[in-house]
Amino acid sequence: MRCSKKRVWHISMEKIDSIAALESLYGTPGAPALRKVSDYLTPLYRKWIMASQFCIISTVGPDGTDGSPRGDDGPVVLELSPKQLALPDWRGNQRLDTLRNIVTDGRLSLMFMIAGSNNVMRVNGTAWLTDDDVLRARFDKKGIRPATVIIVDVVEIYSQCARALMRSQIWSGEDQSIGLPTVGEILAEVSEGAEGGHRYDADWAPRAAHTMW
Repeated sequence: MRCSKKRVWHISMEKIDSIAALESLYGTPGAPALRKVSDYLTPLYRKWIMASQFCIISTVGPDGTDGSPRGDDGPVVLELSPKQLALPDWRGNQRLDTLRNIVTDGRLSLMFMIAGSNNVMRVNGTAWLTDDDVLRARFDKKGIRPATVIIVDVVEIYSQCARALMRSQIWSGEDQSIGLPTVGEILAEVSEGAEGGHRYDADWAPRAAHTMW
């Protein structure tokens, strides 16, 4: 039986352990940063979010936090009301990290992005899961439906500062993936050769094409 080695790294540095200490390092937020927050989907927030085909969902649970990308070939979420969104859980790796967290702790955040825009729209709220047949049918893709749908009860919506995307130049069109390790190579590394490698990489693209939904 293969035994994993526990690796521990310790770096000594000063820890900020109070809100007062944290705030002393920064200025106060400008009025627009506070006034832009809405507790429902306004017409313009709706227009922006309904144009988004990609978002990142963040959850928290008893085993820790999780962040997961979600994408679709149309709007990534469906508006049920100005206070409620529906996000289909399309096929993934079956780990269910996000869904397990939602079942045990409904706190959730969404970050909506649109290719070419440096703006990001954020939604914070609470979530729960349903396998309601009628709702699942609204996401039907040639007879394939999501196993569950995430229902998001909106608490607040606001735009994120664009500086992070501007700094990263993420939409520059430059291919920054050249020379990076493949997922198969990473899998082989962390499994110490037990899994992954060229076979995983070769099989992945055709497998994904037939299991997109």
